[in-house]
Amino acid sequence: MPEASAHPTLAQCLAQANALGVARLDAHMLLLHSLGRSLHDRAWLLAHDTDLMNRAQQAAWQAALQRRLSGEPVAYITGYKEFFGLTLAVDARVLDPRADTETLVDWALAVLPTPSPQPQSLRILDLGTGSGAIALALQHSRPDTQVWAVDASEAALSVARANAARLNLPVQFIASDWCTQVDGVFDLIVSNPPYIAQADPHLAALRHEPQQALTSGADGLADLRRIVAQAQPHLEPGGWLLLEHGFDQAEAVQSLLADAGFQPVQSRADLAGHARCSGGQKPPK
Repeated sequence: MPEASAHPTLAQCLAQANALGVARLDAHMLLLHSLGRSLHDRAWLLAHDTDLMNRAQQAAWQAALQRRLSGEPVAYITGYKEFFGLTLAVDARVLDPRADTETLVDWALAVLPTPSPQPQSLRILDLGTGSGAIALALQHSRPDTQVWAVDASEAALSVARANAARLNLPVQFIASDWCTQVDGVFDLIVSNPPYIAQADPHLAALRHEPQQALTSGADGLADLRRIVAQAQPHLEPGGWLLLEHGFDQAEAVQSLLADAGFQPVQSRADLAGHARCSGGQKPPK
């Protein structure tokens, strides 16, 4: 990394990041973090681009840049990630929440019955919650529902519980390997499970994230198969199962759902236009 001045301006720091190939938004987040400012203060950066960094800030900036250049997600460096309007605390115990997963949240909200003046007891289950992103987004968007979040990793549940407490959202948490420790039935089950094949060459770029939350057997479908097989008894008649999967797995996941008796089976596209989520409805009685 090129040696930088001990007291560069903020504009010079951003220029350094650009020269090193760091994306502009990433650089803004890292610079704000190094300055000890809110990650929402991007407009402040533009108004203070001639401000000088002190030595401590410069040391923090160079350390953050080095971590980003090694491939570490910005969310792990800053400790936070925005997801569906919520600010989540994240670290290497959980996956870095992706914007594409908001497609799954949008779809889940669309299939839920509209809020009624009469109290409802709609129940939602989020399998493999990680940071709690999906469960917390659904609970925040639909406070009239009851949301349960499941993860087999106690470390991940610790992160998710802390996010729920900080956001004051009453999500309930269950330590379980998918549905094995889950009781009761739900109106909606959602999941963003591991779906990358174990030999996928793209895993090298994800080495900072927990591998058990990424990979799923030789074809990437092992956990999706288990979820589809286990979900039916935990769904109310007419309830939905919605799953995130790889950009090239829609046909395979649709087949799994259809073979398990879900109907109608359909998919939703992510921000890039790829069929990234598939789901189906348990037949009504």
